[in-house]
Amino acid sequence: MKLKTLAAAAAALTAMGSLALADGHQSNVKVGMITTLSGGGAGLGIDVRDGFLLAVKMSGSDHIEVVVEDDQRKPDIAVQLADKMIQSEKVDVLTGIIWSNLAMAVVPAATGQGKFYLSPNAGPSALAGAGCHPNYFNVAWQNDNLHEAAGGYANAAGFENSFILAPNYPAGADALTGYKRIYEGELAGEIFTELGQKDYAAELAQIRASGADSVFFFLPGGMGISFLKQYADSGIDLPVVGPAFSFDQGILQAVGDAAMGVKNTSQWNKDIDNEANKAFVEAFQTEYGRLPSLYASQGYDTANLLLSAMGSADINDPDAFRAALKAADFASVRGDFAFADNHHPIQDIYVREVIKEGDVFTNKILNVALEDHSNAYVGDCKM
Repeated sequence: MKLKTLAAAAAALTAMGSLALADGHQSNVKVGMITTLSGGGAGLGIDVRDGFLLAVKMSGSDHIEVVVEDDQRKPDIAVQLADKMIQSEKVDVLTGIIWSNLAMAVVPAATGQGKFYLSPNAGPSALAGAGCHPNYFNVAWQNDNLHEAAGGYANAAGFENSFILAPNYPAGADALTGYKRIYEGELAGEIFTELGQKDYAAELAQIRASGADSVFFFLPGGMGISFLKQYADSGIDLPVVGPAFSFDQGILQAVGDAAMGVKNTSQWNKDIDNEANKAFVEAFQTEYGRLPSLYASQGYDTANLLLSAMGSADINDPDAFRAALKAADFASVRGDFAFADNHHPIQDIYVREVIKEGDVFTNKILNVALEDHSNAYVGDCKM
């Protein structure tokens, strides 16, 4: 993929030291990116890809090659692509997967074959605890994290009887677990919906009859668009809280007014005030003609983590390269960023509110929900 030259932004980042590469330490690295580029959820994978490739372009590095494939949100396709990339393409690093069920199908086999996996999104609890691996690094979050922050917001808002729902797959289970870990009230109802579901009439009827005082949901991509529109049309007048996945930049325009004022949780937003984030937002808009999303920021940080490791260690020395990844010596668009002992982020998580800037729906940060937050599974990880 040919990207435009972004010399000014790249120079700014290099001046900060975030992308400085020491050529004397570098060998070539081949990256296999398997992500969702078609069908439901394609916008999420496109944003991860675009953010990752933007960072590579801005780095000016000649030592990295990226091979991109579409998993079609199907675990069997993802496994086939991973096998091809490892056996035929001879990649050194894998990345890109959005969905936790696909990650569970690919990551253990990839790391078991000695490959590094850098997750720009999916962070299932099974890979954070007993199933952790020295070669697996999550650059986004552990799945529970944003939902834990939503539970904290619900407490602060005085919600006492939440109705909660999420899709029936690993990230959905982690979502409800995370919310319940922090939320102190009662549950008016708890539902697992079908992954990819578009009609929520039955769930809305249950919410209406439940006596709930609030609704928490995790429905990423097109699922969230469908639910929010149907929720707005249902006449149910209960406050909604959720993670960023249904209120992010690439989704809000499709949701429209139904999302206005909704509080949601995220570890990133375009108004985080640091130089790396300002350069990223400006460069992304210049390159792609749209505001970046949470997923784009995660792809961008994932590439910059990899580039930072390449600048100080040789991929052919796995122990040194692993240590360079763990050091996380790059300027994250989120600001302070470090890895816990199970290779998942320690970072701030914010409460955001959906607003409108001109004709564009977007988010603004209200406050920090969880400061320097890690995850609940560190103690279960033995490595």
